[in-house]
Amino acid sequence: MSVFSDPRWSEALAHLPDYLGNHVRVSVTALALGLLVSLPLAILSRHRPIMRGALLGLASIVQTVPGLALLALFYPLLLALASLSASWFGFSFSAFGFLPAVLALALYSMLPVLRNTITGLNGVDAAILEAAQGVGMTPLQSLLSVELPLALPVMMAGIRTAAVWVIGTATLSTPIGQTSLGNYIFAGLQTQNWVFVLFGCLSAAVLALAVDQLLALIENGLRNRSRVRALLGGIGIAALVAATLVPTMTRLQTTYILGAKTFTEQYVLSALIAQRLRAAGLSASSREGLGSNVIFDALASNDIDLYVDYSGTLWANQFHRSDIRPRQEVLAELKTILAKQNITLLGELGFENAYALVMPRKRAEQLGIRSIADLAPRAAGMSMAADYEFFSRPEWAGLKKAYGLSFRAQRQMQPDFMYAAVASGEVDVIAGYTSDGLIAKYDLVVLDDNRQAIPPYDAMVLLAPKRAGDAALRDALQPLLGKIDIAVMREANLRAAGNDATSSPDAVAKWLWEKVGTK
Repeated sequence: MSVFSDPRWSEALAHLPDYLGNHVRVSVTALALGLLVSLPLAILSRHRPIMRGALLGLASIVQTVPGLALLALFYPLLLALASLSASWFGFSFSAFGFLPAVLALALYSMLPVLRNTITGLNGVDAAILEAAQGVGMTPLQSLLSVELPLALPVMMAGIRTAAVWVIGTATLSTPIGQTSLGNYIFAGLQTQNWVFVLFGCLSAAVLALAVDQLLALIENGLRNRSRVRALLGGIGIAALVAATLVPTMTRLQTTYILGAKTFTEQYVLSALIAQRLRAAGLSASSREGLGSNVIFDALASNDIDLYVDYSGTLWANQFHRSDIRPRQEVLAELKTILAKQNITLLGELGFENAYALVMPRKRAEQLGIRSIADLAPRAAGMSMAADYEFFSRPEWAGLKKAYGLSFRAQRQMQPDFMYAAVASGEVDVIAGYTSDGLIAKYDLVVLDDNRQAIPPYDAMVLLAPKRAGDAALRDALQPLLGKIDIAVMREANLRAAGNDATSSPDAVAKWLWEKVGTK
């Protein structure tokens, strides 16, 4: 059987119009904005050394900032500006998804355009400029008729480089809510769907190559004074953009936008809720792969309508509470705090997904380690791995304070990989999740937290302010509340960690509803 007969290829292809269309639109907009800013600045600064040095220096600094970090930084900045705009001028704008992605990507595009334009213009032979001045050309005429045409090959090289950079970096815009080809990659990594990862990488590469070749055609046409070639290149880019607009124009707008964070369980729960809404006759779409702070801010600002969060995440991260309280007290206080922000805590799903320190069962038994207190005296000679945010979270600070933990080495890695790492002995301990099915798959054991350094982590459904009185939404979600226990959620997560068509979030969500829908 051919590898391409795998149903996951068909599933990936079904998402292509949406993901590719959004990717092209955000990339083209960002590149156009970058050119609109960079080209005039390059022309103005070409004979001004101080201005030129400052511009190139700032653009170079931007390039040193990791793409994901730059994209993430724009979201809270724009969110604050939107709030100020609403209070000062009476209108606001969405700081979610498209706008922060465009601004960050535009900044990323500036360095090659600035550098190549300045280099190209300053590389024009002085004798040619003198000749232009000698025949009576004004500086503007000389620029338009002589300098820019001669500098064009170098300038176009910069523009082509910027285009490839922007298209590649745009795959990182998924965590701030911008749909892109990165949705394949983020979802594939979290659910171990390598077909999605490969499809996303190939699609981005093909798109970058296609745009680069169309720009090369335009460059060739302008350099050789061939209007046909330049026109064909321009038509090709216009056709590409137009083709991506068609699915958006023909697709019906959905009523509810669901948010999901960047791990397997969230993809499954998002798919389950979307299926329940559609079964109730309500239209829904998902924004997946969002960061913890981004998703909460998006809900509070009505950019998404609902999502599943965890009581401990809100308690420790969002509201910076360090006190450990009984579960019911935490839930009651969270409900009050959220209500003050007009956010509705609709209810708990019935299971808890808490952070926990996890070891291989055999190793723990050999060392006599049953709890974190047992682990603490041995930690100095051990290594530990966790997800990308754990070591900066309050839970880690609480564990160190309660048990005096200090490991020989701390490593950060993608969540699914760290389970394989601890099972194979590459690390000794990981910060796992209590509802993760990989704990059973790899025969791991959760160490007891006798001093309750980690707060409760009940999974619960949150509604945006604009959905507070939405009776239809509440009715559709009611059958899920309190119905998903830890055992069935672990099984669902284990199924989603498979590597076949039955492990897709949609397929696992259907299985999950079969388990809980009749309770």
